[in-house]
This record gives sequence, C-alpha cells and structure tokens, in this order.
Amino acid sequence: MTQQHLTSDGPSAQNADAGPHGLPCRAGAGLKPEHVADILQDSPDIGFFEVHAENYMGDGGMPHRQLAAIRERYPISLHGVGLSIGAEGPLDRGHLSRLKALVQRYQPGQFSEHLAWSTHDTTYFNDLLPLPYTGETLTRVCDHIDQVQDVLGLRMLLENPSTYVAFAQSTYAETDFLKEIVRRTDCGLLLDVNNVHVSCVNQQWDAKTYLESFPVKAVGEVHLGGHAVDEDDAGRPLLIDAHDREVDAAVWALYEALIGRIGPVPTLIEWDNDVPAWPVLMNEAMAANAILEAERKARSDQPDAVAREARLAG
Repeated sequence: MTQQHLTSDGPSAQNADAGPHGLPCRAGAGLKPEHVADILQDSPDIGFFEVHAENYMGDGGMPHRQLAAIRERYPISLHGVGLSIGAEGPLDRGHLSRLKALVQRYQPGQFSEHLAWSTHDTTYFNDLLPLPYTGETLTRVCDHIDQVQDVLGLRMLLENPSTYVAFAQSTYAETDFLKEIVRRTDCGLLLDVNNVHVSCVNQQWDAKTYLESFPVKAVGEVHLGGHAVDEDDAGRPLLIDAHDREVDAAVWALYEALIGRIGPVPTLIEWDNDVPAWPVLMNEAMAANAILEAERKARSDQPDAVAREARLAG
C-alpha cells in the first residue's frame, strides 16, 4: 500500500507553514479533558493538540464529543502508547483496527508510537519497556512498523525512548539503530528532547553528541516535557521521565540548539501527571513557540547562511 502524508485542515493551520506531515510548525500541547472547556471558550492561538490514541478507542461518549469539538478548530496529532512495536509477539490486529478507525474519523496530521514494548502473550504492562539494540530486534521492529504503515496507509513517526539501563547484548548505538529503522521502513521520527536528556544523564552519555548523530532529516515532530530528579544507589543523578512539571532549563537549551540546526518543526509540550491549570500549559507551549518564531525570523533574514548550515547538518 502506498503510504500517504495526512494533512490537517483545522483553523490554526493557517497561522504557520505546515510541516511535512500536515501539522503546523508551531508549538502544541497535549489535550486534557479538564482543559477542554477553557480551550473551546477562549480559542487560544496554539498550533495543534495531541491525544493518546488509546483514550479514544471507545465508540462514543464525552471523550469523542470533546475531541470532535477540538478537531473542528485545530489540527490534532495521534500518539499511541499501546501498540508494543518492539514486542516479540505479533501486533494486536484488533488494536490496529481501532487505531485505523480513529485515523479515518479524525484525520490527524500525524501518528506516532514508541520504540518500546509493553505486552507479552496476553499480558499488558502499564509501562513502555526498553529493547536491546540487536539485529533480531531491528528486524522485528521494522516488520511491525511496516505492518502499521500498511494498515493505516500513512508514514508513522517512531519516538526515541527514555532509558535507565543499557543491555549488554546491544550491538547498535541507539542513534544507529534509529537510522537503520528509518532506512528500512521509511518511517519518520519523533524526537523527544526530554528523553534525550534523561537517557544521557542516566547512561552517562553526552547529549550534544547524541543529537549530532541523530537522523534529524527524518524528524517530523519534537516532544518536550518535564522530568523528576532522583539518585541511584551509587549517588549518581537518576532522572525519571515523569511528565509532571515544567520543561527543565537543560532541555530548553538542547531544544533551542536543535531548532537552530534543523529549523522549525511541530513541537509538543507533554504534561500527563499532576496536570496544571490550562494557562500554565499554554505558557510552556508559548515558550517553545517563541524559539520556533525566533528561528523562523533568523532564517528569513539570512537564507543563504541557513542553507549552508542545513547542508552541513545533513
């Protein structure tokens, strides 16, 4: 089946250039039920909203009424958390069918999932679990991505994980593993900058080096979120991808450098736990949007220099 790039025709698509997959190259926010009334009343100037697909797999009810009202005004992005792309067993065909129905119903600008596994046989785990980066895992993940893209008829995005341990049997660096997935499947990537920071602190990697080796040409969306700070048994910092607070200053710095390198891309603020009042989340989105707008202006002022940097970035 030919993969298509879905487009969004919501009202806010007019206020920025659309990205390669239909979302405007602006900042968006995760949609929370407690914020819907404020959003519909005030119609904030925001790029898009993202929802977890699994929250909308029922046939009707309040969740669908709210999402339909939002979709009338804004582009949306679907973010999956339950496909278990990395699982050893086959993908759940029922889950894929429900996901396809959602795509057809709401015509999202983008669909994304995680490089992780969360099922074993008939058991479902409420977590996104890491994978060893081996040839066997690579083949399995690529087969599953091909299946998803074939069923949905679109190019999906795969998100880099937040990790806390490394597998001794891994034979690929994470960025090389992602590059090979993109080469084999032609999927895109969702670059979660908070995940980069969390993984690099926990694994004692260098975040700038990681991002320099990341296949940025495949990036169709960026995620930003907050993390909790703890320490391991040896007293070293241990970061937890908690999505329960503001974006950290170190993550903002990585994000600003990334956007300076690759240009504006759709950017989402994730805040899934201890959800604040809507104005707090909107302020985070506007902080991201300010970085995007500053880079857009810089590129319009110096197009030749930007073109040279883009060629070097590869």
